[in-house]
Amino acid sequence: MTEKVDISKTKDVFSAYEQLDFSDIRARYRDPATVYCFDVLDRKILTGYDIQLACFRHLRDLQIQNTDELPFYYDVEEVAHFLKFASICPEAESKRPVDLMDWQKFILSMLQGWRNASNQQKRFSNAIVSVARHNGKTYLMAIALCYAFLIESYGKNNLQFLVSSIDAKQSAQLMGYVKGTLSALFTSDEIRGMSNPFYQYNEEIGIDIKSLSSGSDMIVAKETRNRIVRITFNSGSYDGFHFTTAIGDEFGAPTADDHQKLNSITSGQALSVDNPQFIRISTAYENPNVEFHQTERAVLESVERDYKRDPDYYHFLVLNWAQDSKEETYQEETWAKSNPLINLPGKSADFIESIKNKRSEALVGGSLHQFDNKSMNRWLQTSDNSYLTLDDIERAIVDNFDIVGREVYVGFDGSIGGDNSAISFVYPYIDHGEKKFHIQQYSWIPWHDNGSIEAKEKSDGLAYRKLAQQGFCEIEPDPGLIDYESIFKWINAFIDANQLKVLFFGIDNAAKGSYIEQALVNSTDYPIMAISQVPSELSDPTQWLRREFINQRITIKDDPVFQKSLLNAIIRETRMGIRIDKGSRRMRIDPVDATIDACYQAKLHFTDFAYQDDINEQIKRMSADDVNSWYSDPNNGLV
Repeated sequence: MTEKVDISKTKDVFSAYEQLDFSDIRARYRDPATVYCFDVLDRKILTGYDIQLACFRHLRDLQIQNTDELPFYYDVEEVAHFLKFASICPEAESKRPVDLMDWQKFILSMLQGWRNASNQQKRFSNAIVSVARHNGKTYLMAIALCYAFLIESYGKNNLQFLVSSIDAKQSAQLMGYVKGTLSALFTSDEIRGMSNPFYQYNEEIGIDIKSLSSGSDMIVAKETRNRIVRITFNSGSYDGFHFTTAIGDEFGAPTADDHQKLNSITSGQALSVDNPQFIRISTAYENPNVEFHQTERAVLESVERDYKRDPDYYHFLVLNWAQDSKEETYQEETWAKSNPLINLPGKSADFIESIKNKRSEALVGGSLHQFDNKSMNRWLQTSDNSYLTLDDIERAIVDNFDIVGREVYVGFDGSIGGDNSAISFVYPYIDHGEKKFHIQQYSWIPWHDNGSIEAKEKSDGLAYRKLAQQGFCEIEPDPGLIDYESIFKWINAFIDANQLKVLFFGIDNAAKGSYIEQALVNSTDYPIMAISQVPSELSDPTQWLRREFINQRITIKDDPVFQKSLLNAIIRETRMGIRIDKGSRRMRIDPVDATIDACYQAKLHFTDFAYQDDINEQIKRMSADDVNSWYSDPNNGLV
């Protein structure tokens, strides 16, 4: 492959698609999924950015399949078998098979069609499918599980299959869909006017048909000892199971604290299972700091960097039907992006009217954020006391910012116990006449109190070792305690290496008298101030920073450490003003604390009453040319 495609900068999938020649793929592949991808990218079907990316990925993968660059292939025969099976599966309400829509066939084809070139097993062992509620996700997953249980397990014994959801009600619904599908297949001698190959097949594999109408948590084929088990995420355990196919319904809810339980599903599959697949389906939730959404973003960002082809994401599939912006909440002509069932012939008007009614109810009830989550499938930081929304933060991300030689306001938040330490640099700058600030953080990660860096990563929900390689943090060496001497040396080296002109250095008052403050005072000429961490002191810079983010006058790097700390931050109101806090003990907001310390003075930078130290200190920070210009200026009062 000679083409080097990078969509991460342009965010324009259509332009990337139009610059490449897919004529050979268009001629060779006429299966429903590939046709759907062409229709999306030819703008015949309206979808959001994430589905555009998924379609682009499929077409690009078809171009380079069966190569060292991509050791996988697309098997149209496997797809045809799967879709034929799907065509006879009954829909839950009508109890009859229905014709699947193009987007539904796309989902099933991606799950089944892509194969490993070395062993012909499914490529996508980890799949995420996300679409707004009431669009038939559960129905599709029942089809996928029944196909694995009846077709893929043929001739095999002692296989385990999982039906799971976040709570008992939801997991019971999915299990009910599976039982209903199997019952209809086993009891109908004809389906769609044709002989049904599964009629009374339950007797051959040993399933008691009566058990399919019970509330039991297990479906057992006594002859093969294959079984489908239902386990509720919040109250059950996956330990000891080795699932061939696992379905997790509404799995966008588990938080970072649930990492170990999530991992027990995939680790059980990795041990001794052929052809494993873990499929998670969900709508968006209020908290974007969950593994489900983080995986979504990581995979899609990898797809954007088509030129790189990161092997870490070869086995991950993300199909996310979602609105692209909050403005689309009021643009019903765009709602098919998150609600593709709108395109079902004869149902569009009723479906749109139903969504409009839900929006009206949400507006009256003050719960529009929940409507955006569930009906628009958009992840938001939406609790009433959230400091910033996900949109506020993502809009601030820029690719590059040159810090060398700049003026800077610095804030430092020291570690207490097992907390991280963080430093924040706030650079004022002018962008096309607009006054802005660029913020950059760096964190030090202690792990002694957690026992290991692995445990610390699980506790905080951040891959610190990988982030350290990317330059966003530093992991403290054994024994895993904060080393203030090395922090002090890093600060000085960073400032010197980048020729920064420190206008202000705000330090957490809790660190007053500490090694860091004493070392800075004794060996640098930075204008240092210890800032009391009380609302009366911090309310103004806290509110100012939030306003600047919302007004898009802040830029940041694509830094997961900083982004997660901003999402973790919530507002606490007191009689003396507001302050930021974290929702739970495990959430980290240290970089935000450090930033607010820097903003104690940075907020005044473009005003007439900005912080000024004495004139000699200002001259010390000037270059020779700056000094000459200053002395020559008739307005400086010296000439």
